Amino acid sequence: MKLTTTQHKYIEIDENKVPYIAQTTMKVIELISGHLTFGWSPEELKFQHPYLSMSQIYSALAYYWDNKEELDTDMQQRFEKVERLRQQAGETNLVKKLRDRELIQ
Repeated sequence: MKLTTTQHKYIEIDENKVPYIAQTTMKVIELISGHLTFGWSPEELKFQHPYLSMSQIYSALAYYWDNKEELDTDMQQRFEKVERLRQQAGETNLVKKLRDRELIQ
């Protein structure tokens, strides 16, 4: 994989223009989604991802805030794609059984 360095020491961009945390396989948006969805602090992110250093975490957070609009758009597009696929797949057998038993709506 060919990587491009950024002004953020621990962030690299792959050939598809996806930002990764350097020397890991973790995408910046994967870390940021925990921060945004659950309100995780940098310390909680470290607890959830002990293989990352605090420097890597803060670098990813800084990269996000410096590129917020672009990354927010990317996350929204990914969410919409997953939602389309979920709807196309339809209801699972488990969900059907739970509905039949009136255990879920």
